[in-house]
Amino acid sequence: MDLYARINILGGLSVRLPHGGLDEAIPLDNDPVGRAHHWVEQGINFLHVVDLDAAAYGDYRNRDLIARLIESVDIPVQVAGGIRSEAEAQRQIENGAWRIVMGTAAIENQNMVWDLCRAYSDKIAVSLDVRANEEIATRGWTQNSGRFLEEVLIEMSSAGVVAYLVAEAGRDALSEPPNFPILTEALMTVEEPVIAAGGVRDLEDLRRLMQLEANGRRLGGVIVGREVTAGRFTIDEAKEVLAGGGPNRAPGGVRSTRVRIGVASLPTALGFYRDTLGFDQVRSPSQGVAVAVLQATTGQQVELVEGNGSRPESILFKVENLDRWKDHLASRGVEASMLGTQLETRDPDGLKLVFEPI
Repeated sequence: MDLYARINILGGLSVRLPHGGLDEAIPLDNDPVGRAHHWVEQGINFLHVVDLDAAAYGDYRNRDLIARLIESVDIPVQVAGGIRSEAEAQRQIENGAWRIVMGTAAIENQNMVWDLCRAYSDKIAVSLDVRANEEIATRGWTQNSGRFLEEVLIEMSSAGVVAYLVAEAGRDALSEPPNFPILTEALMTVEEPVIAAGGVRDLEDLRRLMQLEANGRRLGGVIVGREVTAGRFTIDEAKEVLAGGGPNRAPGGVRSTRVRIGVASLPTALGFYRDTLGFDQVRSPSQGVAVAVLQATTGQQVELVEGNGSRPESILFKVENLDRWKDHLASRGVEASMLGTQLETRDPDGLKLVFEPI
């Protein structure tokens, strides 16, 4: 699965869109070309550049800037935003775009997609913003097209589109999981690469995307951006996950005081709390002292003591997002049950661990 980094450009600046609306755009820096170089230095394989002025206002002021960006890097760059005519598509391809990505225009002018695919057989990708009922949203999520995912994918595939960028319309990537059913539907419908375009919350989301499969096909790529900028993970860590490894990191958001737990076997307990649950180990056993300290988030710690340490009947963790913990435990093969608003599991010594929302 290929890893893409997103660069949003608005008024010549690199920006972040917390919830997709341009009125909420947060400037990141005034040098998108330098930002592209920074992504390359981090080891990204592909760039996904979105011209927000062209997409929202039909204003092409950023086109020369994007041409300089493409020329300045030695990795493939796909360009999205405001490509609504054959002339504009040709302009981007002549400027060096590896692929061009069409959104609303592909839904509203299918004949143009056919013509472009004939003229540029390996260059045309389509971006689909999909609502929960699988209807395609257009014009920045503001309109419903009356068209649905499966039919559009079949038509685009017949035209010769080489890849599809699929995301759930309106989703907040930093707080909500990817829409796995929509991505699965896309994989079941077309043979061309499907790219998860909506971002991820954490490495566990990325790991689940990598494992997603339908009809023997897996995702062709994933686009990341603000989750890396926000420090949720690094490009190196993401690439480790895509290679089948990478760190196992707990979802965090735990509110609990430090708890001392007696365990029968420290190696076994470490295997559960550190390697399975994903707690960070902040103190390792020293020679002759079988004690280790782990934490889910900074300051929220569990002290494991081999032998006769105290053993409470249960430990209660207050968490910010219970659904993320439920998904996390399931992805690690940990049996857990929902009892009302609480999620319960047990450690290797039978200690009950209870997670409930703050």
